[in-house]
Amino acid sequence: MRKYVIMGVQGSGKGTQSVMLAHDLDLVHISVGDIFRWHVKSHTKLGAQVRRLVAAGELVGDDLVEDVVRDRLQLHDWNYGFIIDGFPRNRRQAEFFLESYDIDGVIHLDLPDEEVRRRVLARRLCSRCGMDYNLIAHRPETEGRCDVCGGDLVTRQDDTPDALARRLRDYHNKIDPVVELFRRKEYVMTIDARADKTTVQQTIRTRFNLPPYTPSHMDPVELPG
Repeated sequence: MRKYVIMGVQGSGKGTQSVMLAHDLDLVHISVGDIFRWHVKSHTKLGAQVRRLVAAGELVGDDLVEDVVRDRLQLHDWNYGFIIDGFPRNRRQAEFFLESYDIDGVIHLDLPDEEVRRRVLARRLCSRCGMDYNLIAHRPETEGRCDVCGGDLVTRQDDTPDALARRLRDYHNKIDPVVELFRRKEYVMTIDARADKTTVQQTIRTRFNLPPYTPSHMDPVELPG
């Protein structure tokens, strides 16, 4: 059984790398962002709360994230292990996680803030079906139109320069100490996330002594994170 935490600033490719690892190694990908997006799309009470925070360019509170992750892990559907994306968010959560789960390592995707801004501000979202695009890595066939349903592509509410600046500041204030805590316990492998997704995946495999990566038609397109 393998258990990994993947960490990195928004736009570093956590979602893409997690899906590639999970698919190949039979891991369960636990994405806090995906869980919240499901609630927003399903119009739940939690989803309404998340929508308000996102519209204001703010991050979801740590306590709420902790509750969601604890509930998800208690399902125990991860027979071969998991890779968790979006948790822990503070030192207390990190210490709890280390005590509760015998993790194999922390994948830290390192991306300079200027590259984060370039990637994130190029993101677009289909206003009809919710498909994600990135004008750098995943452009639509027709400018401004979704390839899946033909809907208009719009900028996400939280993808403005001011909102991104706030998220970056919040991320570094909260997450950098968590990474340092894991690093002191020798769990962390820092990976340069500026390369293409295949190179990043191969580097992760090499650093963690995992089976080599073989590209296939099942590989995901670039995902948020």
